[in-house]
Amino acid sequence: MHLTLAAAETLVFETLMRNRVSETNARSVAKALVAAEAAGQGGHGLRRVEAYSAQAKAGKVDGFAVPLLTRPFPAVVQVDACYGYAYPAIDLAVPTVADTARQQGIALASFSRSHHAGVLGLTVERFAELGLVALMVANAPASMAAWGGRKPVFGTNPIAFAAPLPGADPIVIDLALSRVARGKVMAAKQKGTPIPDNWAFGRDGEPTTDAVEALAGTMMPSGEAKGAALAMMVEILAGALTGANFSFEASSLFDDKGVSPALGHMLVVINPEASGGASVAERMGRLADEISSDPGVRLPGRRGQNARRHAIENGIEVEDEVIAAIQSL
Repeated sequence: MHLTLAAAETLVFETLMRNRVSETNARSVAKALVAAEAAGQGGHGLRRVEAYSAQAKAGKVDGFAVPLLTRPFPAVVQVDACYGYAYPAIDLAVPTVADTARQQGIALASFSRSHHAGVLGLTVERFAELGLVALMVANAPASMAAWGGRKPVFGTNPIAFAAPLPGADPIVIDLALSRVARGKVMAAKQKGTPIPDNWAFGRDGEPTTDAVEALAGTMMPSGEAKGAALAMMVEILAGALTGANFSFEASSLFDDKGVSPALGHMLVVINPEASGGASVAERMGRLADEISSDPGVRLPGRRGQNARRHAIENGIEVEDEVIAAIQSL
């Protein structure tokens, strides 16, 4: 089905409202999921509506939660998502974190008792568009073993980074620490299609092309031992330092069984003028020019930014089975 972004947001918003989600939260979630879809990240987009709705109806996520923001230190913001969706908590934090970074030079925001953080690149890009540099990490339900093991202990645990460029779109780096995001495996399961044999291990510890077996097994870490070590770093930052659940303590984001996943996120935002003065913007522009002057090189973030521009002008195409699943709710 072809949809404008406004129509897609309305569809998601109204569906969530029918499934025990408040108007404010439904609007925040709808905007985030459609933005992910527009950026070409379908695994974090409308395919999530079915699970999000089921979890709200079951009480696994509190659709009526009102996130709480506190300021325990001048440069620190703490946000309790109160077992609700991550997006309203992030939306609440953005203005305060941006102002704090401008005033203090740096701001740290921790999020606890939260949910699926979605496309982190879209969050950090919001700060880069304000002239700030941002780094964000989040943990996710366990799907990846420590290197050499078979027991899921880490999530795909994404890392995202964004920096402004003078007169151009920001640089945006967004990567899961598994070889691919688990949402891509979920999408393959929903479509009934095989996956490449370098995405995941089955329950027997061997590479698999079966998406169902992959979801029951473990994801392959990006960079093997290095990726697993970085996943542990994210686990410490997003889980231990925020007081949230560790990945191995969190329930699934794909079903309505069990208690809230109560995940954590950590965000660091820097005022570049505080660390490098007024010349920082020019220096970052010089770096970007040098990199992009090499034929065939594309700056990180450009694909998603171009996809969003296309979606704003032309709308998005959503698979029939995704629309059918949403309409059934």
